Amino acid sequence: MAAKQREKEPINIVHQNAILCETIKKEVRNQKLYTNYSVNPFKKMYTLTGKPNSYHDSADGEEDENFLKIIHRASQEPVNKYLHPQTEAQEYGWMHKPLVRHNREDKRLNFPRQNSEITKYMDAAWRLKEQTENLQ
Repeated sequence: MAAKQREKEPINIVHQNAILCETIKKEVRNQKLYTNYSVNPFKKMYTLTGKPNSYHDSADGEEDENFLKIIHRASQEPVNKYLHPQTEAQEYGWMHKPLVRHNREDKRLNFPRQNSEITKYMDAAWRLKEQTENLQ
């Protein structure tokens, strides 16, 4: 028993045209014309230097203060840009200043490296090993 295959209905050009017209009307209705163009401050810019004898490329041109502010703000760290962290990952390290001032005189919190005869000998041995590996 062969499975019955449904025959495809022929394409109705009138319906296809109505769908296309409706799609275009929706696109035009929601379309906004954007005329305020500027450089993306978050993208690195690599500029080429101008010709040294060219009047057009000379440094006498005007600087756009607003553009310089945007570029400067984009290159700052998030701590300087925002008052509060914008993501969960930024919460770690947001408050980077230590809660307690570090006092090197306080023996309870300060444990400086102390060298004994054995540690001095091993430091010299490791340095000698590194030097011999670099020569090879």
